[in-house]
Amino acid sequence: MAYHHILIAVDLTPQSQILVNKAVALARPFQADISLIHVNLNYNLFYTGMTEANLGYTYEDVTRETHEALNKMADSAGYPVRKVLNGRGDLSRNLSHMIEKYHIDLVVCGHHQDFWSKLISSARPLLNTVHVDMLIVPFRDYDDEKG
Repeated sequence: MAYHHILIAVDLTPQSQILVNKAVALARPFQADISLIHVNLNYNLFYTGMTEANLGYTYEDVTRETHEALNKMADSAGYPVRKVLNGRGDLSRNLSHMIEKYHIDLVVCGHHQDFWSKLISSARPLLNTVHVDMLIVPFRDYDDEKG
């Protein structure tokens, strides 16, 4: 099956490059478009014990730094990136909106296999809301490999 537009959901960790590489490998043979998206999740909504550590750090700072990181990732993709998207809030809602708006037919995302992801998974809710093909790439985090 040939995909036409692949959306890569990145969290801007070093493992995000793995997602970009996989998406480019899928896109290249068919000259499919690829786009990047980062959604700034607010985990404060899930766990009230978490608070913003740096109250002077504004949303504008986060947005600017995120956009710079996304552009850097796009530049290093080795393949043309059609759109660089930056959202905030609910990942499922953001992805569903972008899938419809940009006619996405494959979403590539990662899942960290660590302690926190067992409690709060951003990939799990996608399974019930995203209505296109998905490639979920497991990231085995370093702490788990030591055990």
